[in-house]
Amino acid sequence: MILARSLVFALLFYLWSLTLCVIFLPALILPRGVVVWAFKLWARGTVWLLGVCCAIRVEVRGREHAPSGRALIAAKHQCMFDVFAQFSVLPATAFVTKKELRWVPWFGWYAQRVGNIFVDREGHSAALKKLIREARDRFADGRQVVIFPEGTRTEPGAPGDYKPGIAALYREIEVPVHPVATNSGVHWSARGQAIRPGTIVFEFLEPIPPGLKRAEFMRLLSERIETASDRLLAEGL
Repeated sequence: MILARSLVFALLFYLWSLTLCVIFLPALILPRGVVVWAFKLWARGTVWLLGVCCAIRVEVRGREHAPSGRALIAAKHQCMFDVFAQFSVLPATAFVTKKELRWVPWFGWYAQRVGNIFVDREGHSAALKKLIREARDRFADGRQVVIFPEGTRTEPGAPGDYKPGIAALYREIEVPVHPVATNSGVHWSARGQAIRPGTIVFEFLEPIPPGLKRAEFMRLLSERIETASDRLLAEGL
């Protein structure tokens, strides 16, 4: 039953995504705010489909810590849904994502127009410089830059392996960092098709102010995200 409902969701999700891609095609030449609004609609529609098809409830905690102006969001990444959730909550997000997604038909066009930052994971120092430069541009517009500090999806409960990109951004750009914990991977596997019923929780944690030393910042970031994510996992056991 779970697999059947998951397959129905997958079908409807792709139909929903394709429909919006076609409807909002003119938005690619309109002000960016129109595309931001389209992404929000896409995310909220996906949340609704998850509830109807898979009996998934989405809960957002710690809204008092969610920023409304320029800020850096460092989010735990366990499944594809983590991306949709940020669009549905934050007012003007720009994601840091791998460069390969730039060339995905339809999605890549909209991702570029909304201002996502595409990074070459093999680019090392050149990639970090590009990341910092483009993040500054997004912050100048009062936007929230979302980065998954582990760089890829991880299994629930697996120890975090935090990459240098988040530390470089923190060092070079003086904005608060807002950690986000989740248990999403328990219900939507990073590598499987089945979506299990239950409550997916995203929790905005107390922001980390700018100005800390690199080692202290990385320790604090990892500690807050991993501790909160483990707590959310334990709640679902």
